[in-house]
Amino acid sequence: MRFKELGGAEEASREAAPSQIARLLIADDHALVREGLRTMLSDEDGLNVIAEANNGQEALSLCRQMRPDLVLMDVRMPVMDGLEATRNIKQEMPKTSVVMVTMHENPDYLFEAVKAGAAGYVLKDASGERLLGAVRRTLEGESPLNQELAMRLLVRLAREKEGGSGEAESETGGGTTEDGAIRDASGAAREGRGPAGGGEVERMESLTPREVEVLKLLSQGQTNPQIAQNLTVSRGTVKIHVQHIISKLGVSDRTQAAVRAIEVGLIGESR
Repeated sequence: MRFKELGGAEEASREAAPSQIARLLIADDHALVREGLRTMLSDEDGLNVIAEANNGQEALSLCRQMRPDLVLMDVRMPVMDGLEATRNIKQEMPKTSVVMVTMHENPDYLFEAVKAGAAGYVLKDASGERLLGAVRRTLEGESPLNQELAMRLLVRLAREKEGGSGEAESETGGGTTEDGAIRDASGAAREGRGPAGGGEVERMESLTPREVEVLKLLSQGQTNPQIAQNLTVSRGTVKIHVQHIISKLGVSDRTQAAVRAIEVGLIGESR
């Protein structure tokens, strides 16, 4: 079975395996897909598939019990779809990463997945190496999305934050189709999040001036090497700043750090 990352992200990380074993949960209503993912990931150093779920509700329940580091989540599942499950998981366990794994090459799915709390999005029809790269990058706090795609998503989110949500909703379609299901899930996500609370603002204010600079640049879709060049510092220094930002904001990855910055108004379309 082959898997491909949407947007053509970089190849799997060549860095040394992490010292700790990452605990993964697979959620998909097709047993063959779960088996293929489990078989591929179980052979990799530093990764351990601890549980499987065949619907979103079961994934949420297992996450509450087992607190995995990362969930590979299908979008379309019975009982509770992957977007709604992701929203609930991220609300209760914000440091658990979620990567969507689906058949649907649709930018609206990706936009709604990121809004729900996902770090990224991969397709089921291409190489395991790229899926593995997305998993490892997400576990390291990196974005599995390529720069251009990440930038488009964040600009769209900023526009919606600044009052363009009607346009964004019109793009997702409606009725009883899959797009309609996305619209319902995204509506729940918007209702659940609402305006940023005091705790979110306090977390943002805990960032140092340099960390704010780094956050603004990563929210523009810039990679660590690009941020290092812009700030005239080493890549290692940028990586440490990004780790601190993720920790202080209580998120799981740089994608959601950027989303949080937009939600509290630190980053807007005018950036």
